[in-house]
Amino acid sequence: MTATEHRVLVHDGTFAVLAPSGDLAEAPKAAMPHGLFRRDARHLSRWELALDGAPPVVLVPQGAGDGDGCAVLTPRGTREAPPACTVFREQAVADGALTELLRVVSNQGAAATVRLTLTADADFADQMELRAQHRTFTKPGAVRGSALRPGGVEFDYRRGADWHARTLVTADPAPLTVEGPDSGDWADAADEGSATVRRLGWELELPPHGTAELRLRVTALPHGAAPPSPPRAPGDDDPARVRSRLAAERQTFVTARPLPAARAGRAELARACEQGLADLAGLRVTVPGPDGAPVSVAGAGVPWFLTLFGRDSLLTSLFALPYRPETAEATLLALAATQAREEDRERSAEPGKIVHEVRHGELAAFGQVPYGRYYGSVDSTPLFLVLLGAYARQQGPAGTKLARRLEPQARAAVRWMFRWGGLDAFGYLAYRPHEGGLANQNWKDSPGAVCAADGTLPSGAVLVAEAQGYAYDALCATATLARDAWGDTAYTAELESAAAALRERFTSDFWLPDRHFVPLALDETGRRLDALASDAGHLLWSGILGQERGQAVGRRLMEPDFFSGWGIRTLAAGQAPYHPLSYHRGSIWPQDNALIALGLARYGLHEEVDRLAGGLLDAAARHGYRLPEVLAGYPRADHRAPVPYPHACSPQAWAAATPLALLTALEGGPARR
Repeated sequence: MTATEHRVLVHDGTFAVLAPSGDLAEAPKAAMPHGLFRRDARHLSRWELALDGAPPVVLVPQGAGDGDGCAVLTPRGTREAPPACTVFREQAVADGALTELLRVVSNQGAAATVRLTLTADADFADQMELRAQHRTFTKPGAVRGSALRPGGVEFDYRRGADWHARTLVTADPAPLTVEGPDSGDWADAADEGSATVRRLGWELELPPHGTAELRLRVTALPHGAAPPSPPRAPGDDDPARVRSRLAAERQTFVTARPLPAARAGRAELARACEQGLADLAGLRVTVPGPDGAPVSVAGAGVPWFLTLFGRDSLLTSLFALPYRPETAEATLLALAATQAREEDRERSAEPGKIVHEVRHGELAAFGQVPYGRYYGSVDSTPLFLVLLGAYARQQGPAGTKLARRLEPQARAAVRWMFRWGGLDAFGYLAYRPHEGGLANQNWKDSPGAVCAADGTLPSGAVLVAEAQGYAYDALCATATLARDAWGDTAYTAELESAAAALRERFTSDFWLPDRHFVPLALDETGRRLDALASDAGHLLWSGILGQERGQAVGRRLMEPDFFSGWGIRTLAAGQAPYHPLSYHRGSIWPQDNALIALGLARYGLHEEVDRLAGGLLDAAARHGYRLPEVLAGYPRADHRAPVPYPHACSPQAWAAATPLALLTALEGGPARR
């Protein structure tokens, strides 16, 4: 499924992926699965409209992106017998529910009756099931059901006594009929194997050139959810009003001061910043902070990652920090609340470690996947310290106050880096592949992403280059916090000494003298994994490289095997493992490029910043100024537009924040210590 074949509606952790007609109907597993999702479960898997027994014709699809506007549908007709009516279909998602208005307008001068049906089902599939193309999960004791309710139907799913999720469909007017495979004459191959599917039917009376309306609400009630509450305000079940309210909320976030677009200096950057902020507003999810009070953080992206993610939320917050510092504060509080306190090998947890991701679905709850709170990330912990230091530096007294509040969590994070993270054992941050979890635990976390130039994989523990830069930056940032916020000069000296020693070791060990570049990683045997990869650019951002090497690396990243014309590839072309459609071995990631742009600015390579930003902004302009999670790595000379990566999330948080980072880089880069 491509980006043009679906539309996304999203609000506070609930999202719907729909066809342009507004329908939901597809195979269980796809790159962008249709459905209504909340807390990692699909609460509506089928939602198909029919007029007089047949699917309607789509004259105007619902708007792409945030779904503004409505679909215009008709029954099938001909030039000699044009359709008798037109349906204007509006939808919105908010407050855990999909709301829908069907306005049926007669095209005839005589009274008429239109038979309208909606076929609905809820499979309650866990998102991990939908992503796992080659794996199935057993669910002993699982039972799905559906039952009539006043004004509609309820779907429910139970797994023993420990799990109960529901979806409530209500309509005004109430359906005249509700049918299923167990009632009457039912023949539909799409429903094979589903006993819960229901077809809701209405007969709408239309006066001559008159109108009839049907309002629907689909409320997702995940396990543990409170009973559904009435709409928060009169008319809040009206999709247009819901969209208007959410648009106003987004606009407040977009137009708050400081206003990035006003500083952009070029129209395409201004528009990309505005779109990025609008997407960040829509991706916000509410999670508890350290004292249980709710905070609003950027969920990583739709469809697979609309939840708190350590690395993603931290980098998104760093990019947005000069413009929306409240995002950073919320992220730090949320991650402090989920910081590991004990060792748990099943979840890769160790005391002081910052969480990689938090999941709420059935498979996580029953321990079939480790991702309820999963800590398989080598870099979330140092990035937590980097963000805390940057926030304290920028926000003055407010930053100092937060740094003091989170001092215990920051000290625990530093202890993790030394005792469990690898600084004591290897002199570097390190990870081992996690059976049942992630094989790679850096940002390139797909299998095989960390490799040598010939494609061979590491042995034993893996020491990726960019994580050492993050560790260096984290030690420096925490040393400053210890001096300025905590008044602990001895701890400052200890951390400064550790940072200097790490930089000295890194200078010796992480260099390919014959290629004048940084290896992607070392493995436990000391072998340099000599793939030329974009991770080297993150070292410019963290400042661990000396000026001469930093400038050499920065200029090398802008050569044609790395820079496609749209952005810098994750892996330089021409190497054995390179593939332009590989997730991490030749594709182009906006957030990766954002870190590189900030690093280029840090090392004074301003012409390179301008060239890189120009390619990314040209790519954004060809995507409605919304950068996707990832692009294919084909060179610009091969195609006049960037080739989409078929499985990319969009909207996606750190891609949405990338234009903000580009603005900072073009202005000369962030102020550093």
